[in-house]
Amino acid sequence: MPMKPKLPRYILSGGGTGGHIFPAIAIADEIKARQPQAEILFIGAKGRMEMERVPKAGYEIKGLWISGLQRSLKLSNLSFPFKLLSALASADNIIKAFQPDVVIGVGGYASGPTLRVATRRHIPTLIQEQNSFPGITNRLLSKKVNRICVAYEQMDRWFPAEKIILTGNPLRQKSIDIAGKKAEALGYFGLKGELPTVVVVGGSQGAFAINRALFNNLSALKTENIQLIWQTGNTYLSTASSGIAAQGMEEKVKAVAFIERMDLAYSVADLIVSRAGAMSIAEISAVGKPAILVPLPTAAEDHQTKNAHRLVAKNAARWVKNEEAETNLIPEIFQLLQNSDLLQTMSRNVKEFAQPEATKKIVDEILKLTSL
Repeated sequence: MPMKPKLPRYILSGGGTGGHIFPAIAIADEIKARQPQAEILFIGAKGRMEMERVPKAGYEIKGLWISGLQRSLKLSNLSFPFKLLSALASADNIIKAFQPDVVIGVGGYASGPTLRVATRRHIPTLIQEQNSFPGITNRLLSKKVNRICVAYEQMDRWFPAEKIILTGNPLRQKSIDIAGKKAEALGYFGLKGELPTVVVVGGSQGAFAINRALFNNLSALKTENIQLIWQTGNTYLSTASSGIAAQGMEEKVKAVAFIERMDLAYSVADLIVSRAGAMSIAEISAVGKPAILVPLPTAAEDHQTKNAHRLVAKNAARWVKNEEAETNLIPEIFQLLQNSDLLQTMSRNVKEFAQPEATKKIVDEILKLTSL
């Protein structure tokens, strides 16, 4: 009796924030679109948001006991060597049982141990680096992996040049497919069609400076004919909701911990307020929406400010400094919404930064590795 052919198998590892999780899901979706029979397993860090988000996207995930090494002197650092050894052992057991054809790392705590084990077992490996300034884990792993897909030029400062493929950042198609969805979005969020809509996304876990800027200026927003969708993050939702209720603004400001239907939010947005992370900018560029960027100043090498400047220099976005958000963000929102010509110009210009083929290019490289 002939043996059944082995189904293609892939492991994707990483997470911690939406900036790592959602690119991984986009890659998995593209693999499934091309190879419906493929078996895909995620490896994440226990207690991190990937353990919830990945199953919601329809994929199995296994968790490692791992966390980051804090830069400051903290007691939690004492447990890091034990966590690392545990994670390496667990990753080894998972990989040995699953027998993947390729292992893909997208950054985040779990990615390091998983890729280290895979390279030790001589399994083809690929890193997808979203940022212009890679973390130390990916820099170390770059010497061992087969391929490195990047979103920015001049990454040979950090990685071996012969391994680099410039692809752009992978996006979930369902998040950027916004055509013809405005009416559905108005009903979904409970908004009015005649009012301009501002979508505020401080990242998957919220952004304190942006949240505080909105909360402390709710009275100013109350007098303007605008409405907001406000992604607060889990920790700030109750504070935001209490402030909205105190001002009687429940009809105009819709606060949620996390926007599940980003396609609907983008479809109804006249203006977006966002951090300037690589994935946020990739999505804003793909949907072609004008944006005010509030870069996170503590990001490595201040790369979010550099990201914002690239767009501002081309009149594709505006930016507000993190420390000035409380005083400057709301006036900037008002000023932009009163200038429809500028909004149209920004929308047109930001589309020049879109990289619509990124996910396909990355999966092309993954499939090439299956023949190694």
